[in-house]
Amino acid sequence: MYRYSVSEFKRRVLALVRAIPPGRVCTYGQIALLAGKPGAARQVGMILHGWSPADGELPWQRVINAQGGISTYKVGWGELQRGLLEAEGVVFDAGGRCDLKRFRYDPTVTSG
Repeated sequence: MYRYSVSEFKRRVLALVRAIPPGRVCTYGQIALLAGKPGAARQVGMILHGWSPADGELPWQRVINAQGGISTYKVGWGELQRGLLEAEGVVFDAGGRCDLKRFRYDPTVTSG
């Protein structure tokens, strides 16, 4: 069982998000799992929603939902997020979803 303080979990989440390369995405649930709290996808979303410039640079746009879609339309950032991802080369289908098999970043897999 993992036991981290809220600030430790936040630090892990922010570090994982910063590691996502341009043109790739991770899901909220994937970040939660890698940060040591499986099932804490909503907490990841809350951390990203509460991010401020004082937390440092953060490519928040690279975190999407488990269906490959954008969840930030609910808070008014959906078009911005999609535009930022498309500028990085992420492609969305007519239903507004990207192909996670193609664009998902997996930091546990090493290339080469």
